[in-house]
Amino acid sequence: MLKTILWGGEILEDWKIKIAVLWIVLEFCIITVSMLSIHVVIQSIPEEMIAETTPEEIMAVVITLLIPPIMAFLSLTLKDKANRWLNIIVAIVFIVLFPFGSVGFPTEVMPSLILTGIVEIVALALIVWYAWKSKQKA
Repeated sequence: MLKTILWGGEILEDWKIKIAVLWIVLEFCIITVSMLSIHVVIQSIPEEMIAETTPEEIMAVVITLLIPPIMAFLSLTLKDKANRWLNIIVAIVFIVLFPFGSVGFPTEVMPSLILTGIVEIVALALIVWYAWKSKQKA
């Protein structure tokens, strides 16, 4: 089992690598749901509603897409204590906000949303678990 890896002359513990990979998994799920919304949802939304999209809504989507890769990078570079707490807090915020992300999707994409939602919740729960468990070892 992989315990450590060399990263720029520094040895990383495997919990940091696992957390970074889980953030990337989350990013792929978010992109998958975004692609579903482009192909299925936009076809069923009147053009007036699309035209009414505000810059703030677009910025919220962009921020949501940027957080997981930034967290993956920070998981590999931050000091242990900050790393643990940042991962726990951000993952819990995502878990709490998760139900709001599927509002307004048509029923034909619900099976796909449920599948990606399960993967997202499991990934986020594992992020919290690995970050918390690493605290117990230190």
